[in-house]
Amino acid sequence: MPHRFLVIAVLLLTATTVQAELKFSPVFGDSMVVQRDKPIHVWGWTQPGTKVAAEIAGHTANAVADDQGRFDLKLDALPAGGPHELVVQADQRRVFEDVLVGEVWVCSGQSNMQWNVGSANDADLESLTAKYPNLRLITVPQVGTQEPQDDFKGQWQSCTPQSVKDFSAVGYFFGRQLHQTLDVPVGLIDNSWGGSSAEAWVPRDVLKSEGQYDELLAKWDDLAKTFDFDAELAKWNEKTEKWKADGKKGRAPQRPRDVLSGQHRPANLYNGVLHPILGYTIRGAIWYQGESNAGRAYQYRDLFPLMIQTWRDHWSQDEFPFYWVQLADFRAEVSEPSDSDWAELREAQTMTMSRLPATGEAVITDLGEASDIHPKNKQDVGKRLARWALAKDYGYNIPYRSPTFASLEVKGNKAIVKFDHVGGGLDTFDVNTPIGLTIAGDDQKFVSASGKIVGKDTIEVSAAAVKNPVAVRYAWADNPVANLQSSEGLPMTPFRTDQWPGITAGNVK
Repeated sequence: MPHRFLVIAVLLLTATTVQAELKFSPVFGDSMVVQRDKPIHVWGWTQPGTKVAAEIAGHTANAVADDQGRFDLKLDALPAGGPHELVVQADQRRVFEDVLVGEVWVCSGQSNMQWNVGSANDADLESLTAKYPNLRLITVPQVGTQEPQDDFKGQWQSCTPQSVKDFSAVGYFFGRQLHQTLDVPVGLIDNSWGGSSAEAWVPRDVLKSEGQYDELLAKWDDLAKTFDFDAELAKWNEKTEKWKADGKKGRAPQRPRDVLSGQHRPANLYNGVLHPILGYTIRGAIWYQGESNAGRAYQYRDLFPLMIQTWRDHWSQDEFPFYWVQLADFRAEVSEPSDSDWAELREAQTMTMSRLPATGEAVITDLGEASDIHPKNKQDVGKRLARWALAKDYGYNIPYRSPTFASLEVKGNKAIVKFDHVGGGLDTFDVNTPIGLTIAGDDQKFVSASGKIVGKDTIEVSAAAVKNPVAVRYAWADNPVANLQSSEGLPMTPFRTDQWPGITAGNVK
């Protein structure tokens, strides 16, 4: 055969082989956990038109790859157990080994979800005891892009003293509680990214269709036209070389970031770290984010539920449970009532529970650290999230929800405030007197107030300086000094009874 024809034949054979390669998102792999009691969604890519068959534990399903080579099929629901083999047959055969069936949760958000076990409280002790072969972990690397991704570099691992150290602490403590309580395999998928903004987790077309994020999108569009990362990198190299030549005096020049591929640009994280796992059958998601959106807390009232609903819509599964952590206490304590963007963000988070079903909030205003935006007590955070899941999704009769504001009635110079979800009754922590309440009249000037628990679900609030009260607030500060809780120890949800404009109203980009 002439040389040129031999080359062509080899190229054609290679192209056919590449096209026919049976591929999957790495969320499918050896040692994975698939969700119990729900049809198991399996997808991948092969040669267009190829018949595909899958089998696990005696259950089979079939599909045909579409024009793009993608196939989707659903295997019958299975009870908890394993290990099994998941076999997928197309032009090629792929066998996934050591597959467990149990509970699968996505762990997402920003740095307080990304914060690993090795940096949490008692990291040494927690790591030494992390011996759970049926608790499986996988982390999605941080890729920010405007193009939807189907692939990532990652693999499932059993939970060991070594593997747990780099995994999400909140995710691990949540998953460990479920694993120990339910006595079934648990799979945790961590795709969190420190510092991420909520809009980065939403597709651009969804943001555009809403109509209220045009200024935010325009800001990023304008930046994309002018930002030249290569030029910024060249400037940095020049400054660094000069710094070295001058004897490395002072701080080294800071390396620039490619903001266009970072964790703030709208849609970047939806495409980069969510899309590759989108559709994997799960029980639900836990979330810890909000710090990066605090300056636009009013916008978050709509943006956060939009993000959750979009995930649910695109997952094509059901209204899976979505539980989040309310912002912890942070920054300096203040002695007088004042405005707070963090308080407004907490309010926006709380509002989401009334906007969407199957949602819940873990209140942790008692677990933060004034000087550290990453409080190290992730154990209690994970447990409070686990309470929601165990109570709402697994049928355990345990306390799970913090007390929330219900109604306000004014009687003379006293404001009578009632609450829902008080459990065994309202209580205080540390001292018997309620702390953290403020009150205001029509002048909208809040002053510190006295509080008295006068019933299982009722507090009487007053202040000598306010003769005709119209509004009450509680824990309304970046770092509130507050001590109300249920008798079971779940802290009161921060609240305000007024609807006066906050300091973040109108902030949109």
